[in-house]
Amino acid sequence: MAMNRQQRRQLQKQGELNQDGSPAAQRRERSSQGPPDTRTSPREFVGEVREELRKVVWPTRDELKNYSIVVFVTIVVLTSIIAGLDYLAGEGVLRLFETN
Repeated sequence: MAMNRQQRRQLQKQGELNQDGSPAAQRRERSSQGPPDTRTSPREFVGEVREELRKVVWPTRDELKNYSIVVFVTIVVLTSIIAGLDYLAGEGVLRLFETN
């Protein structure tokens, strides 16, 4: 199999190749664990969710107001632009196919 120097180095880092470039005899075991064998109970799941939600940095009331205003203004502006372009395109098509 033809491979360039970068591919060979990457495969050596992953343990797929030896230093001389020949395939490794055994593949390394990955350190990450697979899925757990047992399922968590609903109570345990809710507890973990609450723990994670405590870590969330929630916006303040003022930040929430500012974000809401920005979103509302953006929606109004973009809707106006699209409505204007739609109107102009409609008028253009009507004038194009006008038979006088």
